[in-house]
Order: sequence, then structure tokens, then C-alpha cells
Amino acid sequence: MITLLDKNILYNTFEVNDFNSLENKIDIMAPSLVEYYLSTLYFDENEIYLNKQNIERTLYFGEYSIYFDYDNEIFLEINKKKLDTCSLW
Repeated sequence: MITLLDKNILYNTFEVNDFNSLENKIDIMAPSLVEYYLSTLYFDENEIYLNKQNIERTLYFGEYSIYFDYDNEIFLEINKKKLDTCSLW
């Protein structure tokens, strides 16, 4: 599940000016706060296809991946793991 993010909204959410600053800010923030901010930026209805060969840089944080591509676009991917629930019957 990948969505295109508005750079201005992302940067304002984390109070940074560019992707390098974003990476530094995420490194020093509490993990729960980063996950909260990222979860508020993700919208299922904006899901798109991403050509991963066009990715310049990637940030990984828990189940989230933030991609910065060569076109200066930023994408957010959520990698939700499906739980394998086995029946006892």
C-alpha cells in the first residue's frame, strides 16, 4: 500500500525543510510519535503504483517506508504484516 505524499504537509508535520532534515528528525524522535505522524499522513484512497527503480533514497521506520524519488516526489508505504491465525479445531 503506497501513497504519494504532499512534501509541504510532510515537512510541516515533522517541522523540517527537506528530506535530509526529515531523516535526522526521525532519528531523534520517539518511535511512537513518528508512527503516529506517519499514520495520519496515509490515506488508502490515494494508493498508487510506484516504480521502485526510480527511488533515490529510502527511510525505513517500523512498518513504514518513506521513498524519495529522482523526480523529488515522496511516497509512503505501509507494510502491514498479516497474522497467521491457526485454528485449534
